[in-house]
Amino acid sequence: MVNGSGTWTHTVGGLATGNVLDYWFTYEKSGPQYDTPHFGYTQGGSTGGQVAQPAFSPAGGQYASAQTVTISDATAGATIRYTRDGSTPNGSSPVYTGPISVTASGTVKAFAQLAGSTDSAVATAVYTIGGTPTSCPVQSDTPDFGPNVHIYDPSMSAATIQAQLDAHFNQMKDTLSAQFSSNRVADLFKPGTYNVNDNVGFYTSVAGLGQNPGDVVINGNITVDAFNASDAGNATQNFWRSAENLAINPGGGTNRWAVAQAAPFRRIDVRGNLALYPASYGWASGGYVADSRVSGQMASISQQQWYTRDSGLGSWDGGVWNMVFSGVQGAPANTFPTPPETVLATTPVSRDVPYLYVDSANRYRVFLPSLRTNASGPSWAAGSTPGSSLPMSRFYVVKAGDTAATINNALAQGCNLFVTPGVYHLNQTLNVTRADTVVLGIGYPTFVPDNGVNAMQVADVDGVRLKGLLFDAGTTNSQALLTVGPAGSAAGHAGNPTTVQDVFFRIGGQVAGRATTSLVVNSSNTIIDHIWAWRADHGNAGTFGWTVNPADTGLIVNGNNVLATGLFVEHYQKHEVIWNGQGGRTIFFQNEMPYDVPNQAAWKSSASVNGYAAYKVGPNVTTHEAWGLGSYCYFNVNPAVSSYHAFEVPNVSGVRFHSLLSVSLNYQGTITHVINDTGAVTPTGTVPVNVVSYP
Repeated sequence: MVNGSGTWTHTVGGLATGNVLDYWFTYEKSGPQYDTPHFGYTQGGSTGGQVAQPAFSPAGGQYASAQTVTISDATAGATIRYTRDGSTPNGSSPVYTGPISVTASGTVKAFAQLAGSTDSAVATAVYTIGGTPTSCPVQSDTPDFGPNVHIYDPSMSAATIQAQLDAHFNQMKDTLSAQFSSNRVADLFKPGTYNVNDNVGFYTSVAGLGQNPGDVVINGNITVDAFNASDAGNATQNFWRSAENLAINPGGGTNRWAVAQAAPFRRIDVRGNLALYPASYGWASGGYVADSRVSGQMASISQQQWYTRDSGLGSWDGGVWNMVFSGVQGAPANTFPTPPETVLATTPVSRDVPYLYVDSANRYRVFLPSLRTNASGPSWAAGSTPGSSLPMSRFYVVKAGDTAATINNALAQGCNLFVTPGVYHLNQTLNVTRADTVVLGIGYPTFVPDNGVNAMQVADVDGVRLKGLLFDAGTTNSQALLTVGPAGSAAGHAGNPTTVQDVFFRIGGQVAGRATTSLVVNSSNTIIDHIWAWRADHGNAGTFGWTVNPADTGLIVNGNNVLATGLFVEHYQKHEVIWNGQGGRTIFFQNEMPYDVPNQAAWKSSASVNGYAAYKVGPNVTTHEAWGLGSYCYFNVNPAVSSYHAFEVPNVSGVRFHSLLSVSLNYQGTITHVINDTGAVTPTGTVPVNVVSYP
């Protein structure tokens, strides 16, 4: 911590993101430098040998006519066996040799085998052929949201509301005990004014239920800080919490939101200042703001990176390594790397998140914001966010007791999903097959795939909206946690893309999870808007380590014209991101390479190349552009390890990168180049190596 008084200006150097901590601050007043202690986590490990689960194209669902179904498997050389009568396939079942025709309703199941490997999990696809498409059964517009959703209205006393908020916070506060608990909560405020202060803990969503942010006014603070003694004044593990769709009149004039990854701050009208750093000035590793307005100053100070999208600021202060703005009115000048601010005047394509609200008749609805192109400023700046809404009766409310079967049944009947806070174990893949399906979660609902199934797959259709979900890998390897579009998807969706927003992935930490890839995007024009894909570097005992929670890659993009706005991917054991589609764009990327590489021989992308580039653009890609990308190493198990480069791209004129950097945190290992053969080796002192543009 920094002690003293007076007015300070600052430079910050030093350390690790939300997981390990070692940093320094230099405060210019009379010249002293203050050092703080560090801690880290040590892991060790490698990957398993189970065959990938087969995938169906098209996915199961309701179709007006017969379908030609292909079954593929990502494990080279694997033999696929299948059944068409709903029975479980075995070693005597027919071998798949080519597309099969599904002419009548039924269930197809398949698994894959490869000599010397463990058989895959069984994949299931249910096809309904012919007849009138089903629709979601009419449900109440004032549904039961279950015990973990708490709704407040202005008629309640401030003391009653405050007591409930404090109780939730006390349960979800502690970094050591709550960070990997199964508790989940949502605190929702109906339109009106509230005189309360809300400290926000783990797995907590705080949101207003108005149609626009000004409909719910908090005279007080919505706060995240370094709350616990174990935090040592730092906010590097303040994950998994959110605030959305309300106005704040902050006490003292400043609201504090000192967070790390997976902590979105959306659709907020801050009528004062917004501090993104802890009160102690300790380190923080965020973060993401979108569709918000800050009338005063937004200040990052000790935040090492931040992305702000489609917002309005009175002013901005701060910059450590990588501060990125797109479509932000009042953003600072584009000055990377001194200071390290990267600014795009507009966001090329965006669509703000779906959200729950109550109408004038006290009925619940979900608002669906319209697609924006070349956006600047909040979507609600002119008074209301453009878009449409759906009655709650068109949603199936997922809550305690629901299974993969009940959820899939609701999807098959044409329902959207409203997923309430909880942990849901899946023994079969969730299949989203209908265009314009909305899957909206609050309170960090968590899907855990069991027995090696893939958690969710989305068909190659228009306009699916996924928001507010956490996918947590199970202990049997899944080939992928979420797949958008089957392999080979070719349809265009520019007018109505699928959006993946505030969707997070975790492998290890809670349990010893395993998944080859977290997110695979095959559908073109998909918008990936704020994800954190995390192979855990710390957690419950026995849940992390090089061989304990294996995972190859966080994100693979095969679709064309995919846009990522706010991409956080950390600690995977091979390439963290692989981008094979043409026309891809990324605005803001934050990465840490795996901490726990045991030795260089275990971590080489080829016989002659040390390590794996964190962000790899495929060799056949001719068009790709990215802005504001940082990759950090912290090889604390073996500091002799190095990665040849952080970014690997084809040397063609249509592949362009802007504002890149690499850092060796506390000089634990090195990155030899920033991008391809450009950029110097990372030096001591936790000092970034910057590349303004490439080529």
